[in-house]
Amino acid sequence: MDFSTAQRILTTAQNESLSRRHPGRLDRMRALLDLLGNPERAFASVHVGGTAGKGSTASMIASVLTAAGFKVGLHTKPHLRSVTERARIDNAPIDEARFADVMESMLPAFDEMERGPWGAPSYFEILVALAFRFFALEHVDIAVVEVGIGGTLDGTNVLSPLVSALTNVSLDHTDVLGDTVEAIARDKAGIIKASTPVVTAADHPDALRIIRDAAERMHSPLRRVQELAAIESRPGEIAYSQSFSITTPQQRYDITMPLMGEFQLLNAATAVLALEDLQRRFPVTPADVAAGLADLALPGRMEFYPSRPSLLFDVAHNREKASALAGALLRHFPDRRFVFVVAISESKDASAMIEAWSQLPAQFIFTTFDVSHRSAAQPHNLSNIAALAGSTARAVEEPVEALSVARRIAGSNDLVVITGSTFLVGALRDWFLEDAGAHGHARV
Repeated sequence: MDFSTAQRILTTAQNESLSRRHPGRLDRMRALLDLLGNPERAFASVHVGGTAGKGSTASMIASVLTAAGFKVGLHTKPHLRSVTERARIDNAPIDEARFADVMESMLPAFDEMERGPWGAPSYFEILVALAFRFFALEHVDIAVVEVGIGGTLDGTNVLSPLVSALTNVSLDHTDVLGDTVEAIARDKAGIIKASTPVVTAADHPDALRIIRDAAERMHSPLRRVQELAAIESRPGEIAYSQSFSITTPQQRYDITMPLMGEFQLLNAATAVLALEDLQRRFPVTPADVAAGLADLALPGRMEFYPSRPSLLFDVAHNREKASALAGALLRHFPDRRFVFVVAISESKDASAMIEAWSQLPAQFIFTTFDVSHRSAAQPHNLSNIAALAGSTARAVEEPVEALSVARRIAGSNDLVVITGSTFLVGALRDWFLEDAGAHGHARV
């Protein structure tokens, strides 16, 4: 099998969203893994959930463990450029030939599952299973696994992790998880396992109460980031990075990290507390933390390219991430004006996202994306929402043309911000890197 064939198998698989409300969907995942010999039992793991920041936090934990000398698997979603990004070891994506080989080895299990009561596995189930099988075949020491959606019934919730982390809880995926913070917190707290340490940065009182109750019910020690980690920013000498310290009851960590956004400091503190809970089996030092976070790259997360005009790519696909992006822009680019290029999924709260950005000195170009399993909100509707909020806005249907328009109308000192849907950010980032000739990615 070659990689293109493996991709075709994925594209013809059942849409992961079709079974999100099905109460037996975790049993489907267990059935598939059982047919594959339960690869998820072959390695230690860390399970990371939450509404926002879980991918960044998972990547931070994995990067530090790699710096400490361990062989580390990492599964996050969604991918920006290639599906191979969903199965990484020591931050290197599985190569395409190996991806195809692992997929081919799984085909008998797919066929057997399809003949049984569960039917064929879904897109997401296949990718989770492939990552687990790859990690098992490569004998990783530990894998850091990001939850897909929610927690309780997510396909990754078959793990028995050494520590669980919940970054935060806010309204997102309300069509699946519920329309209140309490309902969403209850679903996300489903990753808490019996007698297993839990770290959380959740600060909503109702969410925190539910997480505390779940941890107590499961006899799992709970550590809250805001109570145990003191974060102190310090002047940074390197552009577009952040220098800070994290002090916990156990240790002080001095860090310079090539990421922008104050929210990343809280993600780093969450990662540090989770790593401290691994110390008995996977010890890391403050030097490992500093090295792992200094070497961290998160494509599509406040990713800055200096030019005239400069560009910034950031996946901000819900109201919380939109607010975090607005705050980060004001903090790191206080004297700039912004030209936004935005596409938003039809299922998201577009009004809340646009409201978060409308207080910025910005104008907006709304566009769309074209993928088989998601629907984009109509750009003209988004433009009308922005206009009602008092912003200058226009609609340009074709994404590359939207970016081209933004670059033409932006002043030399303005910042073009490509944001909203992962699909838009990934597609325009690819186009920019491959066709427009990006130079000088700002890194430490």
